[in-house]
Amino acid sequence: MELRTIASFQIDHTKLAKGMYISRTDGDVVTYDIRMKKPNTEAVITNAAIHSIEHLVATYLRSSPFSGGVLYFGPMGCRTGFYLLTRGISHADAITLTREAFEFLSSYDGPLPGASEMECGNWKEHDLAGARAEAAAFAPVLDGYTEAMLAYGH
Repeated sequence: MELRTIASFQIDHTKLAKGMYISRTDGDVVTYDIRMKKPNTEAVITNAAIHSIEHLVATYLRSSPFSGGVLYFGPMGCRTGFYLLTRGISHADAITLTREAFEFLSSYDGPLPGASEMECGNWKEHDLAGARAEAAAFAPVLDGYTEAMLAYGH
């Protein structure tokens, strides 16, 4: 089998800025690249903070009025951001929902959803304070974000 170069590896990561981008569209499923860190220039997000962001933002998204259209929210292996997969949610609503989720996380001070031994496969590795700090740094990036800004290299 010949390995193909996948679409996300064809994006010039030396020019990629923080933001939210349409990574790909497969039929009616849209994959968004939520890039919290400038690749290869900033310290990546710690595993514990990523884990806490994933738990809280995924719970927020699936508790929103758009929950039926949220298919997946999870981290990138490079630890510079997350992927959000949606169906039936407009780009404008996806931007607003993502910004609101990170704003919510930036000041969240309650119990972390799904963070018990019974609910999580790595329940001891969480960092809510780190997740809040990362969310507080990223949320303003999406202030004033528009659909036109969802294209790589806008």
